[in-house]
Amino acid sequence: MATRLVQINMKARDDSALGRFWAEALGWGVDSEGPGVTNLEPLGFSYPDPSAVCIDLIARPEPKTVKNRVHLDLATTSAAHQAELVSRLRDLGATLADVGQGDVPWTVMADPEGNEFCVLEPRPIYRDTGPIAAVVVDCTDPRAMARFWDEAMDWKLHEVGGDQASMRSAQGVGPYLEFVRTPDTKTVWNRVHLDISPYRGDDPAAEGARLRALGATDPGIDQSGISWTILADPEGNEFCLLSPR
Repeated sequence: MATRLVQINMKARDDSALGRFWAEALGWGVDSEGPGVTNLEPLGFSYPDPSAVCIDLIARPEPKTVKNRVHLDLATTSAAHQAELVSRLRDLGATLADVGQGDVPWTVMADPEGNEFCVLEPRPIYRDTGPIAAVVVDCTDPRAMARFWDEAMDWKLHEVGGDQASMRSAQGVGPYLEFVRTPDTKTVWNRVHLDISPYRGDDPAAEGARLRALGATDPGIDQSGISWTILADPEGNEFCLLSPR
């Protein structure tokens, strides 16, 4: 059995408005499966193709209070493209953000609801990822996180170091999943988290048991009214185990 990363779940006070921002930012299409839910995916995309990690925006009334522990890095192809993208995102409602990054070649920004993201300088490793270069998870131990997610999913490890580890889909397409050492620790429920799914025909209950045996925990959230399973990784970051796809 194995799972794969299929989408990012992002809470929003106004899912429709934030969905429009990210659709314009990425050049993706917008859909909705019901009130309070906005779904984003590339035009012509066949879910859950590994060539992209989609975004689900879910309406929640609570405001953002701390820096997110999961964020997106956007890819660019040249210095001119990076500058153009930053300018276009500011026109769409994004702002420049200071998270203590200092003098770096990438640009840290925040979307209209304050969710941090980075517009990277051109890097050859991200030349074929699509608009999202990487999904980045802050953590205290990248090696331990990489060990857990390497066993949890069928994605392949590309780099494991003391300060950063990275993975990519088994097919070698789409964005990277990166774990980056940060000095801060998790203090609140994550407004942005990973959604993973087993393959069609797999048993979700058995997969949940396997993930718990690897070190996932139950975060103590009432799950009586949902059809998926909410778990937490070894550093307490919530993630959702969806139905097989």
